[in-house]
Formats: sequence, C-alpha cells, structure tokens
Amino acid sequence: MVWVKRALLGMVVMASVQGQEVDLALTDAAADRFAALALRCVRQEYPNKLDHVMNGAGEVQSPKDLHPAFYGCFDWHSSVHGHWMLVRLLREHPGMARAAEIRAVLEENLAPERIAIEVAYLRQGNRRSFERTYGWAWLLKLAAELRTWDDPAAVRWATALQPLADDLAARFQSFLPKQTYPIRTGVHPNTAFSLDLALDYARAAKDTRFEALILDRARAWFGRDRRGPLGWEPGGEDFLSPCLEEAALMARVLPPASFRRWLTGFLPGLQDGLAPAVVSDRTDPKIVHLDGLNLSRARALHQIVAALGPADPRSAPLRRMAVRHARASLPHLASGSYEGEHWLATFAVRMLSER
Repeated sequence: MVWVKRALLGMVVMASVQGQEVDLALTDAAADRFAALALRCVRQEYPNKLDHVMNGAGEVQSPKDLHPAFYGCFDWHSSVHGHWMLVRLLREHPGMARAAEIRAVLEENLAPERIAIEVAYLRQGNRRSFERTYGWAWLLKLAAELRTWDDPAAVRWATALQPLADDLAARFQSFLPKQTYPIRTGVHPNTAFSLDLALDYARAAKDTRFEALILDRARAWFGRDRRGPLGWEPGGEDFLSPCLEEAALMARVLPPASFRRWLTGFLPGLQDGLAPAVVSDRTDPKIVHLDGLNLSRARALHQIVAALGPADPRSAPLRRMAVRHARASLPHLASGSYEGEHWLATFAVRMLSER
C-alpha cells in the first residue's frame, strides 16, 4: 500500500511502498518556505564571520562594504550557496509565492557593479586562500545553475557573475596541480566535495580542460583507495562525510562498472547500515553541523545509487538509508536558531533537487 507522510514544515513529501520510505519530493509550498529562510538572511549583514586578512587600517570595513554581493548569511560561502538555492528554487518552482521577491534579491545582489567589487577584493594582496576551495566551488555551482537556465533574467545574472566565476575557475586550475594531497575532512576544506561542485561548472561551461583536470585529480587522489574508515565517522562537528563525499565524486568520475568494483573495495558492507547522526543542540553552531551531515550523506547516497543502477543489490538499501538520514534532519531546518537556519536549507534543497 502506498502512503504519503509529510515532514519539513508539513510540506516535503515522503512516499512509502509497503512501509519502507523510498523517495522524497519537494512541493511548491516547501520550496516557498525554504526560500523564506534564505531571503531572511541574504540581506542580513550581522552577525557575520568574516574570512578577511587586512592589509592595512583602511581595510577595516563592514561586511557589506567588502562583499556587496555576498555579505549576508553569516559568512561569504553561506551567502553564495543561499543565492544558489534561491536560483534553483525559482527555476524549479516558478509559480511559488515568493518568486518576485527572489528575483528582486538576485537583481540587487548580482548586479555587475557589485560583482566587480567582489572580483577586485579577490585580486588584492593576501587573498590567495580566501574561501579555498569550498567557497570557490559554491560560486561555480551558482554560475553553473545560471548558465544552464534560459530565463532572460538568469542570462543577465549569469553574465554579471561570469567575471567572478572566471577568476575562481582560473584559481582552481592553478591550485589543483599544486595540491599534493587531498583534504579528507568533514568540514569546509573537503577536496572531494569541492571537486563535485566544480565538475558541475566545468561541464556547464563546456570547459573541457577544467573538466579533464578535475577528473585526473580525482582519479589520482582517490582511485586506489581501499577500506575507507567509515567507522570513524562522524566527527563531532562534521557536516560532510569524508568517505561518502569521496564515493559520490567517484560515482561521477568512473564508468559504472569500474565504480561498482571501486566501491566494493572502498566501502565494503556500506549497505549494511549507517545510522543518522544525533544532533543534541541545534543552537550550538558546531553541533548543528550534524544536521548538515545527515542531509549531505543523503545526497551522496543518492549519487552513489544512481551510479550503481537499480540492478545492483546495494541500491535499494542505500536508497532507504538516504531517506532515513534526510528525515532525521528535514523537520528541524526552521529551528528558530540562526546557527542552522542561515545555511542548512541549501543542503536540503541540493539533496532533494539533485538526488
């Protein structure tokens, strides 16, 4: 018997067949409520955690002066991916109630003159490692979303954003050959996570040189990995799974048959069970990362399942595992605490829309 259970503010649909949840869907109403979370913070300047090396007293400036496009949402990268979420929701749910408000925010923040100031900031001294590579990757993801949408306004926003995307794509291509070792962490610097997002941009931009570099680095860093330490996860402030992010990337890098063999060697027994993380305090800015972990694990598991294919016996249990992780955190995104509300919805929307 098929039944429907509603979660996440009563609007994310969970479909179940014979008592086992197998899929999730984002409704128009849920899209509108997700958008409300981002709209509330993309113009909220404070509190703000700047990643800002000051070259002199003249650079003691406000977040909005330094980053007129991406000053909200507590930090630069969260503002960037909040804008990506708004674009994605508007693209997938054009009739949503907040569509006009989203367009107004994008028109304001992605204006050419504001993006020019963001580019100038990056080109000042001591900016080489600014937001490397997590923020870089999210900016490219935003650019990819805009480039692949034929809405007239999206074309205009994509054109305005392109100088910043060009700068960061060039930085990626300069940095990756010098990065001797991948970063295998459960927080922002995770290399596999950034490469996954950057690959979307390289393909959207038809930048075959960038794509080839990403594929080469992924194979060199991860292609020989065996028996990933999944049992060590999660760390107490993780919002990414080092093992699953690597597997999700390799699902896109390797041909299906090669990936199935690689996964058997890297995460044997993955399908046997992985429990969602327990979040004890959603007002704590680090502990609430674990809600993000549940959502990013769910998205990574969906990517793995897509590469394995329906005939692989691991696919069905991994799909159910993804839904268990999603439902553990989806109802808590609007917790009333800015610590989670300024960023978690992006992870939910990416999981729901790209699974």
